[in-house]
Amino acid sequence: MKIDPQYWINRLGLKKHPEGGYFKETYRCEETVCMNALPKRFAEEKAFSTAIYFLLKGDQTSYFHRLKADELWHFYHGSSLTLHIIDPHGDYNKIQLGSNFENGETFQRIIKNGAWFGATVDDHTSYSLTGCTVAPGFGFNDFELANRDQMLKMYPEHALIIKKLTLPFL
Repeated sequence: MKIDPQYWINRLGLKKHPEGGYFKETYRCEETVCMNALPKRFAEEKAFSTAIYFLLKGDQTSYFHRLKADELWHFYHGSSLTLHIIDPHGDYNKIQLGSNFENGETFQRIIKNGAWFGATVDDHTSYSLTGCTVAPGFGFNDFELANRDQMLKMYPEHALIIKKLTLPFL
């Protein structure tokens, strides 16, 4: 049986994600970190950790966004995926998630809080099924989708990737 992205979307109950692709939260720790134990960038107490499945079809993009917490990406199935990262200092880096270690791919990679990042599927005729773990736990109030014009002003040297991984109307 050939497994296609729709199989995983149905099997895992994935829904559309605002950054692009599909997701489903699979874990949210019942225990929380209280406000006085968190860095000031957080506005409310947070679950210790959260996890999701995340799928991108080959022609989809995960648009540049950033989080207030670190996010660990895990590769599961399909094509390798490239994470595009612009760190708070403006340095651009890309990381390939996948199973071809001889080609420089890795199963897991961390995205540090405050970095802008997005993703593309390496084989546009396939898909990438990944997972993401966030600690302290994810909340949409800790999520910021990039504004193209603002990013181009901040990082003009990265204009090509910014135009590819941002929406023109944000």
